[in-house]
Amino acid sequence: MFHRKPLEQRIAERQAALPPLKEGKHFEHGPAKFVFIAAALGATVIHVILLVVVMLLG
Repeated sequence: MFHRKPLEQRIAERQAALPPLKEGKHFEHGPAKFVFIAAALGATVIHVILLVVVMLLG
């Protein structure tokens, strides 16, 4: 329509141009790693707090 390649083809070309991931590296994006770790830690802390509250009330 506007003389552009389809979205799927542009994404495939962009990914093909990326260097291979280093072994043991699972996150290509630093902020995504930070958000994932923060969410996991937040969920763990909330569960521990709720466990303590239930034990005190039970």
